Amino acid sequence: MHRAARPLGGEPRRRLPPRRGGPLEHVPRPPRRTGVRAPRTEFGLEPVAYDSLRADARDLYDDPAGRAAELERAFREPDIDGVIAAIGGNDQIRVLKHLDPAAIRDNPTRFYGTSDNTSFAAFCRAQGVVSFYGGTLFTDVCEPGGIDDYTREYLERALFDDALGAVRPAGRYSDEDLDWHDPAALDRDPEYEAGDRRWHGSGRVEGRTWGGCLEVLSTHLMADACVPEETAGSVLLLETSEELPTAGEVRRVLYGLGERGALDVGAVLVGRAKARGFGTERPPDERAAYRERQREAVVEVVREYSDAVVVTDVEFGHARPVAPLPMGAECVVDADAERLRF
Repeated sequence: MHRAARPLGGEPRRRLPPRRGGPLEHVPRPPRRTGVRAPRTEFGLEPVAYDSLRADARDLYDDPAGRAAELERAFREPDIDGVIAAIGGNDQIRVLKHLDPAAIRDNPTRFYGTSDNTSFAAFCRAQGVVSFYGGTLFTDVCEPGGIDDYTREYLERALFDDALGAVRPAGRYSDEDLDWHDPAALDRDPEYEAGDRRWHGSGRVEGRTWGGCLEVLSTHLMADACVPEETAGSVLLLETSEELPTAGEVRRVLYGLGERGALDVGAVLVGRAKARGFGTERPPDERAAYRERQREAVVEVVREYSDAVVVTDVEFGHARPVAPLPMGAECVVDADAERLRF
């Protein structure tokens, strides 16, 4: 992808097909009229909607080979400069065995997606292709109330620049879910709270990133699928979903990573924990306590296995705003200066 290809005047538009995830996603799907237009109206991109975007959820679940073929087609298509996941899911790991590694490796294309798209990001990383953990169409690009300015800034970098660069703290966050099907929700911003990153440890680390959604990574651990064999000095990205795992469940997955030697990392970046989901509302004090228990779980377990720098409440994952972080790219974590650069 080259920045010069961005549409200006009569120049050709960049083409990015939305890619829908699995059918078991917990987030209600927004109206199609809202989502498909967003890449064009927000970034001047020309979206190409592939068949899975409008397919029946049951049909998608029953056809992992077809979903793999669609991904391969998007990567092979010379006029497609990037692939945007429309939403997450809960079964994308079933698609990976149907993918031809050469189709991805020989046609590196920027991929954007979170949550269950952790699976495809891991597959891309295994082929030496960098993807972006963030930029999901329905949850990041076309938020009710409009895309957040912070998200817009970093998504634009991820779409058009050669490197993401330094990622500054946002200073605020929200984990409120707005109802896509409530017209009033489309005209207001979610509830934001003040909050900053928390740094644990000292020193400067340079390493290649891997990881994603903790719940999806646990499935990869059980299947031994696309988990890096060598993690020494790397930068692990972790975040939790709207399933709202307990601190004990977070510890259990981290123990699994630690016992297989996958916590011998240089740094761990932890996305701000989502503390409420659809149908799971909590008062502010309970949400704060939930996040604190999760922070403690991550820091304590990582410390059992390494002296890695741990940064919590980073801007990626299921809370907003987000910066789409490169997966499989070099990252500099400077704990002394409290700076992140990709």
